[in-house]
Amino acid sequence: MDVLVGGCVESKVHGGFYKRFRQPATPPSADLLFKINCSCLVPIDLSTFLCIVINRVKYSLYILVLVVLPVLSCFGCKNVPPSSDIPLADAEMNTEEEDTDPVIDLPPVGNTLPVSVFRETWAYVVAGREAALIPGLPLSDIGYFGAEIDSYGSLTEVPKRAKLPAVSGTAGSPRVHLVVKCDSRSLTHFVLVPGSAERKALIADLIAATKNFDGLQIDFENVPQRDGAAFHSFLAELRAARGNKMFTIALPARMRKLNNDVYDYEKILPLVDRILVMAYDEHWSTSAPGPIASLSWCKKVATYSLSVVGREKLIMGIPFYGRAWGNINPSQAHVYTGIERVINENSVKEIRRENGIPTFDYKIPVSVKVYYDDEYSLSARMEMYHAMDITAIGFWRLGQETPAVWKLIKLEAGSGK
Repeated sequence: MDVLVGGCVESKVHGGFYKRFRQPATPPSADLLFKINCSCLVPIDLSTFLCIVINRVKYSLYILVLVVLPVLSCFGCKNVPPSSDIPLADAEMNTEEEDTDPVIDLPPVGNTLPVSVFRETWAYVVAGREAALIPGLPLSDIGYFGAEIDSYGSLTEVPKRAKLPAVSGTAGSPRVHLVVKCDSRSLTHFVLVPGSAERKALIADLIAATKNFDGLQIDFENVPQRDGAAFHSFLAELRAARGNKMFTIALPARMRKLNNDVYDYEKILPLVDRILVMAYDEHWSTSAPGPIASLSWCKKVATYSLSVVGREKLIMGIPFYGRAWGNINPSQAHVYTGIERVINENSVKEIRRENGIPTFDYKIPVSVKVYYDDEYSLSARMEMYHAMDITAIGFWRLGQETPAVWKLIKLEAGSGK
């Protein structure tokens, strides 16, 4: 019996195997078509059998490459944090492998730490935690965090400057900048649509809200990939309407230029008066444990930022916070069989009921890894920036720091407001 499959004539032979005969690209005439008469078939020899097997294996491997491997490759994808934590481009920057780390000269722990001098020192204050702003701190600028954008694209939660009595506008006090944030990717897209009523209204609201502040800072950390042009034109419109107010922006850390980057430093630079580079979250809540901002990583970020932004407009962000990672996180939802497994694996002996609802407790050992900054690591980072001729730094945020850090910072004479 002859069967035509995939351009080949297949003839069944003894033992259930097939011989395959490739047809030419141009179909032959009927009298030239090679066929095998079933009545004349004889058992195939070993070499023919092996040829058939090899062809079958080659075909299977072809299917594997086209179908199976792309699926399996997903299991090797990087553990990119959710959009509310850190953008994809940042995850790629933070997890990329580097061949060598820059050499950082550090003084021995326990030595007297130097006093770092800067032209500008910025710090963020979160609304509702104004008590963290202590009078007399060596600060030139305060970022008052922060106004938000509601579901309809309107500006909301604008903090009142009068709640910062330590910087009430007296001579020599720091400048105060209204910081507006938008953490939602879809909402950011919504308010950036060129020509939309929502965008026009938001720009008008931002300009009006900045009336009682010295400046405005944009902190949109989830701008969609295709909204780069809309974002840049949005910034241009704000700059044109700001009057004499300082206009700044907070941008994620970069160590090199990325393709199609909505936060392209070069494109944003002419649109703002300052760029605060958020040189932190090198490691984040869902990443592997590691420093919030290692010195070697910070130096690479600062080197690139300085080369593109320049010393006059660059503010290098510095974290005050730390982070902890546990090797086990038991907080999750369970199906019933999962509950049974937890009971058995942890030898739960007692199941109680609260108003009819079953509940139980168990204890497990947890290994926790913590990274944070103290006055020594903060001093090392500030001195590194100072040695690189970086003249402005900014802290996230007041209330999270060791008080010892303020003795290590000094403003240049005549700097600030």
